[in-house]
Amino acid sequence: MRGQDSAGNRYRERSGGLSFCGCGAGFGTSDLRAGARFITVEAMLLVMIENIKKSLAAYWGYKDFLPLQEEAMRCIAGGRDSVVVLPTGGGKSLCFQAPAVTMEGLAVVVSPLISLMKDQVDALGECGVPAGRIDSSLSFEEQGDVLAGIHNKKLKLVYLSPERLVTEDFLAVLRKVRLSFVAVDEAHCVSMWGHDFRPEYRQLGLLKKLFPGVTIGAYTATATEQVRSDIAEQLSLDEPEMLIGSFDRANLVYKVRPKGSIVRQVCEVLDRHKGESGIIYCIRRKDVDSMCDELASKGYSVAPYHAGMENGDRKKNQDLFINEKVDTIVATIAFGMGIDKSNVRYVVHTGMPKSLEHYQQESGRAGRDGLEAECCMFHSDGDYGTWKFLMKDMEPEAQEIALIKLSRMYSYCTGGICRHKAILRYFGQDLGKGNCEACDVCLGELGRIDDALVTAQKILSCILRLDERFGGDYTASVLTGSREKRILENGHDALSTYGLLSDHSKDAVHNWIDQLVGQDYIEKAGEYNVLKVTPKGRGVLSGRETPRLLKPTKKPAKVSKAATDSWEGVDEGLFEALRRLRKSIAEDRGVPAFVVFGDAALRDMARRRPSTPAGFLEVKGVGQTKSKQYGKIIIAAIKDYCSANSLKTDVNLPCMS
Repeated sequence: MRGQDSAGNRYRERSGGLSFCGCGAGFGTSDLRAGARFITVEAMLLVMIENIKKSLAAYWGYKDFLPLQEEAMRCIAGGRDSVVVLPTGGGKSLCFQAPAVTMEGLAVVVSPLISLMKDQVDALGECGVPAGRIDSSLSFEEQGDVLAGIHNKKLKLVYLSPERLVTEDFLAVLRKVRLSFVAVDEAHCVSMWGHDFRPEYRQLGLLKKLFPGVTIGAYTATATEQVRSDIAEQLSLDEPEMLIGSFDRANLVYKVRPKGSIVRQVCEVLDRHKGESGIIYCIRRKDVDSMCDELASKGYSVAPYHAGMENGDRKKNQDLFINEKVDTIVATIAFGMGIDKSNVRYVVHTGMPKSLEHYQQESGRAGRDGLEAECCMFHSDGDYGTWKFLMKDMEPEAQEIALIKLSRMYSYCTGGICRHKAILRYFGQDLGKGNCEACDVCLGELGRIDDALVTAQKILSCILRLDERFGGDYTASVLTGSREKRILENGHDALSTYGLLSDHSKDAVHNWIDQLVGQDYIEKAGEYNVLKVTPKGRGVLSGRETPRLLKPTKKPAKVSKAATDSWEGVDEGLFEALRRLRKSIAEDRGVPAFVVFGDAALRDMARRRPSTPAGFLEVKGVGQTKSKQYGKIIIAAIKDYCSANSLKTDVNLPCMS
């Protein structure tokens, strides 16, 4: 409904917008008396946002909003459709969970995977928020309990899949209740241009016809401008607000290396994160199995996950990982979208992903709690060929799009510029500073070679001498003076460029070739990826262009700023003691450890060392429900540790938002 107040201010009222309730937290709206009929929309929204802010503190233990959260919540509260793009860890889910608590009616959340629904509903339950889910993993009786909660108005949120939402049976249920709004999570699944398109999400366009007055919010962590527009169109959103956060995950430390002895390289990462949770991605199922077997034989705590396994085995291994029975899951990209685990401290790619959207999504499963996490990618020339082969049966238009994205991914791996800056440029954003302090380039783990121009000229000259008929491996062999039979038979040992880079390893030369491809001085052509010199590359040969060629440095790596900041003032011994206690509590309650408290909350406890309930409530991530549930046992553990180690309790710190 549209109208005007007495001052002439226009407002728009929709089902679910401009309505209030206390929802058990005591946050009513007595200041909005029934007689106050005319009140500006802005004034009403201010009251609603204040109530939402109180609910954030009461249920989730957060004292303030993260960037764009308030704007996203204002859209829901004010009845305006929205497309919200926030990076993983940016508090995307709270954008619809917190308003749902303070608004009248039921919020419907569309989610693509059972595991994601379960994690979010479990986490809401731990915070004291009445939420439920309906999916095939629940028994008939359990589904009946959720339906009863809907009818009895005891639930504030219900999670379900797009397929179930549009069934006539469930639509009949929704027609009998007041809907506060609909939230479409993982909304990139709506778009064919998205990296994880799911046709069933297209059905959600019916919602505006079936419930014309209901507000819809679409939420995703990764979406280009084209995907965002497609989401709005396919969902038939009404003049939606587009809220686009920064795609930068400043807490993630990106590292990219050529693939060598991959098991050894992976082990080096695992050894830096002993006892912590992580994900290892492989391109093919057989790579998952072989990597998992090798790591297990070396004593690492690992489990496999891929689409070729039995459903029961996949679920068992996922549960082992979620509940911290194993440290590391080794998986194909079939694993991950439904994982809401906040304390993943590392993600390793043993091969190049097929697009930067996929890499942003997969690496983004690390550090969801905002703390530092390491993202390592090991790539090879063969990864490019593998993906091209896997894309061969795609429709022509889709294949063309996929190959463009693959080339951009390859450029990221080999381009040699700040990793954060490169990702942001892809999504049309700018880092805004010269040094990200959180990637191998900016931390000084890679250095430029002194004679980049001369080295590049030797490589490009060799490609031309080979008549642009061979790939990177063969070219690197010629440049390093290989005596392979094929080179001798072809007479290429007689070329003027033969052995010009024999002082370097073949792997190093091959990597420089890849870097030149990534900087558009060389292109790969045809089915066999033969190398061809581009017009830009000919500029190098004439001395008009100078490329960047990088090599690993021997100096020790710097520590990222995110890691330094997140550990400041934290007693690491107390943090580890609290981790053990958290695991014990979680096992007793039958929930994942991160659902009890995230690592960020534990570090803040180990920083503040509270000895009273009031002090415990000052910890970031501690709300009233969790304080009542766990405050006594955790405060006792903190006191015991501080007493045994002669540490001061109740460290007076500014309130942390």
